[in-house]
Amino acid sequence: MKAAAIAAVIEEMAPLALQESWDNSGFCIGNGDSEVHAAVVGFDCTPELIDEAVSLGADMVITHHPLIFGGIKKISEATLTGRTVISAIRNGITVYACHTNMDKVPGGVSGTTASRIGLVNVRVLDADADGNGLGIIGELPAPMSPAVFLQHLKDSLRLSTVRHSKLPAAFLRTVALCGGAGRSLIGRAGAAGADVYVSGDISYHDFYAPDGMMIADIGHFESEAEIIGVICDTVRKKIPNFAVHIARNSTVNPVYYF
Repeated sequence: MKAAAIAAVIEEMAPLALQESWDNSGFCIGNGDSEVHAAVVGFDCTPELIDEAVSLGADMVITHHPLIFGGIKKISEATLTGRTVISAIRNGITVYACHTNMDKVPGGVSGTTASRIGLVNVRVLDADADGNGLGIIGELPAPMSPAVFLQHLKDSLRLSTVRHSKLPAAFLRTVALCGGAGRSLIGRAGAAGADVYVSGDISYHDFYAPDGMMIADIGHFESEAEIIGVICDTVRKKIPNFAVHIARNSTVNPVYYF
């Protein structure tokens, strides 16, 4: 099967045209003409993921984060990216990524997290004319106290910790969230009437939250990791005779907590 057929299934859900201008979704190594027989889906493209693909007899790797973001001046064993590129080419592995295009569709990264925590009446937080865009806003089925909501986040998303701003006195009902690094949407969440904004990579000063809104930082990886299962299920549903594996390291966070 051509790699283009696998990419087409993913892009039917999350068109490449939606990706941000700085992004590099699509084929990072190889192209749609590559003949592939099985794929491994992971979060980041690493040498370990390439090794796992080889061990499984897979010749395509699909990740959320692109292997190559900017220009590369050297490809050598001295860097993680270099080792990954060299290993992929040596082993004939086609590498494909679906990053901000998967962030910006309602059923993508943020929508999946919203579903996991049980939000209803959801809509895109920063939507374009077609209803796509970054972030999701919705309501909890019933109001929760801030402390109960934080525990609900931890339980629903299997989190070990949550960084948060000062707990407000009022109960929470409207929740905005954005998977990944979402600090740029704090103002948008406040303007949309969110009682709490959930994202990752929140900086120190951002925890001085807008009046009446709580900020909860669940981590970059933790806010996006669920998309791996969505990508895998999407390909399996559309091409049931194509072998797709979720990588063992798909749940390995590069950030450790002591």
